[in-house]
Amino acid sequence: MSYQVRNSSPAYERLGGWGVKAIVSELRAARERWRTSQQRSLAFAVREFPSRDALKEIADALCGALFPMRLGPSELHQEGEDFYVGHTLDSALNGLFLQVQLELGYNHRHREGSDVDVEEQAALIVKDFASQLPELRGLLDTDVEAAYLGDPAARNVDEVLLCYPGIQAVIYYRLAHALYERGVPLIARIVSEVAHSATGIDIHPGAQIGAGFFIDHGTGVVIGETTIIGQRVRLYQAVTLGAKRFTQDEGGALQKGGLRHPILEDEVVVYAGATILGRITIGRGSSIGGNVWLTRSVPPGSNVSQASLQHDPGGVARMSQ
Repeated sequence: MSYQVRNSSPAYERLGGWGVKAIVSELRAARERWRTSQQRSLAFAVREFPSRDALKEIADALCGALFPMRLGPSELHQEGEDFYVGHTLDSALNGLFLQVQLELGYNHRHREGSDVDVEEQAALIVKDFASQLPELRGLLDTDVEAAYLGDPAARNVDEVLLCYPGIQAVIYYRLAHALYERGVPLIARIVSEVAHSATGIDIHPGAQIGAGFFIDHGTGVVIGETTIIGQRVRLYQAVTLGAKRFTQDEGGALQKGGLRHPILEDEVVVYAGATILGRITIGRGSSIGGNVWLTRSVPPGSNVSQASLQHDPGGVARMSQ
């Protein structure tokens, strides 16, 4: 097989080409070493994984179906809303069905003794996911309203929906979380990472987030997998809700799973640059100031600032009256 593409450059000719044939051989050897070390079977000589590009298109289409007159095509008229929503959903869900089959098929092929009808299971997952979309729309309405009410610069809810990266990230998160709960975590993670790339906001699809959630500005926000966030919570840019430490097994490998991220109760506000680590609880109605580093729980109604923490080296700022 020849890998050469016609190139008449004298310099190219003097070099004798780019050495592609040797590079192809070396890359094949590298793949084989990796597959051997990871005990990866070559019995299935096709791409087994969901496609990031396909899932981005599907997620964008679902956004349009949820908010047709704002996130749908510019030429859409209100009398055509239902037709557009129906057509878009049908296409997006068919595409999602194929992607879910890829993830389930990969999982079952690499699980010894597995005997599951992947197509049937994928159809059930997509049908259940689709049935939740009206509920998701209602939940997203509370997020949009929270952003409008919480930002004095917002002129109207349309501006919030069209312009705010925090809302874009939350829409993708809520779609991804619904998929995560239905047993397709790889697809969910891909969808959330599409939003991460677009907005700079990293929300793991496993996180649990209540209604009326608002991320203002948003860049640099990180929300870990086991985070629980109550209702009407507001975060600002560069906030981290992360893990304090990672437990290792006897061989030094990280132990997966475990509840390692914070719980934020209802109506908590976390200002820019704050870092909250570990399975701690931030009590209802608390305010966490900018650039605070917090690793212990605080009671409801607390007002935590850098100054208050300097007077409380243990890391717990008492309620500020």
